[in-house]
Amino acid sequence: MLSRVANAVYWMSRYLERAGNLARFVEVNWHLTLDLPGEGADAWRPLILASGDQNLFEERYGDCDAASVITFLCFDQDYPNSIASCLWAARENARAIREVIPYEMWEHLNVTYHMVRDAAKRPLDTVENPFDFCQEIKRRDFVLGGVAEDVMLHDEAWHFARMGRLLERCDKTSRILDVNCHRMLPDEGEHGPGFDSIHWSALLRATSALDAFRRCRGRISPAKVAEFLLLEHEFPRSVLHGLVHVQDSLQAVTGSRRGFFSHESERLLGQLCADLSYLTIQEIFDQGLHRFTDRLQTRMNAVDSHLGREFFGYLPEEPQTQVEQ
Repeated sequence: MLSRVANAVYWMSRYLERAGNLARFVEVNWHLTLDLPGEGADAWRPLILASGDQNLFEERYGDCDAASVITFLCFDQDYPNSIASCLWAARENARAIREVIPYEMWEHLNVTYHMVRDAAKRPLDTVENPFDFCQEIKRRDFVLGGVAEDVMLHDEAWHFARMGRLLERCDKTSRILDVNCHRMLPDEGEHGPGFDSIHWSALLRATSALDAFRRCRGRISPAKVAEFLLLEHEFPRSVLHGLVHVQDSLQAVTGSRRGFFSHESERLLGQLCADLSYLTIQEIFDQGLHRFTDRLQTRMNAVDSHLGREFFGYLPEEPQTQVEQ
């Protein structure tokens, strides 16, 4: 497979997953503001923190009010990680690999892109009530995922698409967990002053995890929620589940057996999966959830960087800081 094709299909999937996750976060936060009115700008600040682009937002908008945050995350075409920008980038990548992806995927992606472009002409409609817009983005994200799973040939292109989608999902899940836990558990304890089931339920809904959590974990507690989103083997949106399947796809591309590696990206990913597989949530809390997720994101970024160099033809970057184990 050409590195150009691998790169395009990988980033098409990452951008689609990013757009879907943003829609989840905005919708759930809007519901939270209805359930818990009176928090003001603090209610929307966690979304900006989770985006990792707080400085850019403050430079362009200033205050974290609902209108500014929703416009920034959904429609700002000068912000490369907004839903509109992500769909534009996904569509451009898809356009470059029309011969690789199914016709149904291209058609559905095209329709979704135009739907968001039309909505961007009337941003106040979404600012006042983002539910319908976010629901539509989520529904189309599920459809595109289903098309990729059921119609796309499961060859190298599909494996690169799956790697992009799952790495993006793991990154966003860890970010939203980190930001919300820091907000709700300032001392990262089980019974911190910020604990309440409404916020934790909202966090689970933002990651489409609430129903699955209730089915297998029961009563909500901070430790159970963090463990479920980070370490649950059977939940498709947990970090561990995603990284294990990224490892499966990477080994399918390289031909390496489990426990062996032929590329640095395989070695880093194998170490990360092994570490997560044998961690307990108490060990994570003991070292500090924020510190843990920060390292986790650094290690996932290292995997992404090596994938770029080894498979997509990226130029070597400056020597990286040693990733802390």
